[in-house]
Amino acid sequence: MAWRELGKKRIYMNFTRALTATPFRHVTGSNFASTFAAQSVYASAKCLTDFINQSSQGVASLGTETKECGIRCFHASSQVWARSDGPLGLKTPKRVKYVRRDDRNQTPVKAPYGHSNVTAKKPNPDKTVEIFEGMTLVELAKRTGKSVSSLQDILTNVGEKVESEFELLSMDVAELAAMEAGINVKRLHSAEGSEILPRSAVVTVMGHVDHGKTSLLDALRQTSVAAREAGGITQHLGAFVVVMPSGASITFLDTPGHAAFSAMRARGAAVTDIVVLVVAADDGVMPQTLEAMSHAKAANVPIVVAINKCDKPGANPEKVKLQLASEGLLLEEMGGDIQVVEVSATKKIGLDNLEEALLLQADMMDLKARIDGPAQAYVVEARLDKGRGPLVTTIVKAGTLVCGQHVVVGSQWGRIRAVKDMAGKLTQRATPAMPVEIEGLRGLPMAGDDVIVVHSEERARMLSSGRQRKYEENRLKNKMIEDKPTTSDDSMEVPLRVELPVIVKADVQGTVQAVTDALKTLNSAQVLVNVVHVGVGPLSQSDVDLAQACGACIVGFNVKSPPTALSQAATRASIKIILHRVIYHLLEEIGKLIIEKAPGTSETQVAGQAEVLNIFEIKGSKSKGPDVKIAGCRVIDGSVTRSAAMRLLRSGEVVFEGQCTSLKREKQDVDTVKKGSECGVVINNWYDFQIGDVIQCLEQVVRKPKFIKSESGAVRIEC
Repeated sequence: MAWRELGKKRIYMNFTRALTATPFRHVTGSNFASTFAAQSVYASAKCLTDFINQSSQGVASLGTETKECGIRCFHASSQVWARSDGPLGLKTPKRVKYVRRDDRNQTPVKAPYGHSNVTAKKPNPDKTVEIFEGMTLVELAKRTGKSVSSLQDILTNVGEKVESEFELLSMDVAELAAMEAGINVKRLHSAEGSEILPRSAVVTVMGHVDHGKTSLLDALRQTSVAAREAGGITQHLGAFVVVMPSGASITFLDTPGHAAFSAMRARGAAVTDIVVLVVAADDGVMPQTLEAMSHAKAANVPIVVAINKCDKPGANPEKVKLQLASEGLLLEEMGGDIQVVEVSATKKIGLDNLEEALLLQADMMDLKARIDGPAQAYVVEARLDKGRGPLVTTIVKAGTLVCGQHVVVGSQWGRIRAVKDMAGKLTQRATPAMPVEIEGLRGLPMAGDDVIVVHSEERARMLSSGRQRKYEENRLKNKMIEDKPTTSDDSMEVPLRVELPVIVKADVQGTVQAVTDALKTLNSAQVLVNVVHVGVGPLSQSDVDLAQACGACIVGFNVKSPPTALSQAATRASIKIILHRVIYHLLEEIGKLIIEKAPGTSETQVAGQAEVLNIFEIKGSKSKGPDVKIAGCRVIDGSVTRSAAMRLLRSGEVVFEGQCTSLKREKQDVDTVKKGSECGVVINNWYDFQIGDVIQCLEQVVRKPKFIKSESGAVRIEC
């Protein structure tokens, strides 16, 4: 009882204090004040009765509950008290009249599950993952985004048995699984091995066309390659080993300098250790010089500058150094780390300094490679020999390439039948930084592909078929993207575009790619150069049949002339065969063919101008017709033709355009009036001539595209 009485006193004290302390300023002057007080007393009394009956609660809990009750009572708004005059409690919901729905028998539409802001990720078909030797199936599943069970099913289907998901996979097996899953892969080769030895440096010679790159290499190896090149310019990517006078050997790559061979220069920079940038002292920095610098910087390869032709009278090496410095090359003479050597290939001046600079740069890089294990090689060039089949020039990057091994090169495979060095001598093995020529492949790979050694013929077949399938999918996808029509405004006139189908045949794979890329640069708004087929080797009857089927012309670059029977068959089928050994001449002839085939652009041109000197008027009648106004003019430029449209200019502004209905000279109708002669002109539906007006004779002409050739050798078609 004592606890209950104490609770009562505290409740009444809190209630009284709250009533006296609560401000009513916000309800003063309204009829709500009395209602608010009455309802407050009623609610507080109700809460008081409930708390008194809870005798088992303590003093603290009684005070807390009372505080909560007081909060609920005294902090209610006027809208709450105005809802009902009755006691507090739940209201009985009103009855709503039932209305029958008309669409109750319709099938409900299922809304998509999920939050509206969540967007589903689209699958990326061009996803590329990195694989390495010894990765587990779990790691491969994480990288490809596929489940472990699906990858296990793929490996089972291709004949590979995997006991556990943590079993180590070879790089070939991982690539097979990824390709079957539709994922592109990139191989990460490890440089670790039990036997790592120093290797020779791979040096790529780059620069502008006709700056003396091949002549410099001829001087280094005491041969004459430049004399054997067609046109005196390099059009192939050559690889050979040069033994320096000091006894050290360096592997050199000679790249073409013409603008059409940009892909070859990029491949040379990708496989090299050092780039020798050759700049002519009498010519300076040119477009292909800047391109070679960008290739070297993209491949993160050090540069050694060789300023050639220093023996010429107009040579200015200091000017070349300033140009290179302005392009961002930090030369040693200016506080940088790029070595500069002044040489002369013809007089053999400065070759010892160039050798010393290359060996010093190689020593600073401390070049080493793995000798043991399977080889990793890079395709420099590929060609098709009539008797030996596909021949591939490669540079070994790591490991040892042995004759008799099964290899996969790009999408082609085979067993190495023979390995020859650049001198043509047979050898059984190729070590790192050694350029060799291998034969035995089933097909011709692309220049720039990697050479991968596999342990069995079955594995080579599977990898090759998977890569061929992936290559064909990518080719068809790119073809669809190229052939997709571009959306344009209907109000704009779409120019007429004709197609020029071309079949390209060349001596090596890299040249085929260079010629194909150069022909595609000749595409214009009026003519589309469509390369329907490319191949390596001489022209054949199948090429003529394909050209006859699609109406194409055959382009042969650096290949032998076809037999007489084949030439006669092409002539009978009206097939044009274009054979060249120099890239300049080939592009010029193709440009002329494009200009002939282009429909041209119709334009309005001013053929002549005449000045109005006097105005004559002939009164009309019912028999002769309405009144006629004749403008007496003198032709001041070009000629005026009766069949052409006329434009009337007054104070330099166009006043009227219409057809010429009559053109007379000395009271005789004429077709044309030339410069300096006087004539009379009548324009249809125009009678307001003034002395001093100028009448222009307009004619429609068809303007053909122009073949533009820059100083760097780059060509384009300008419409």
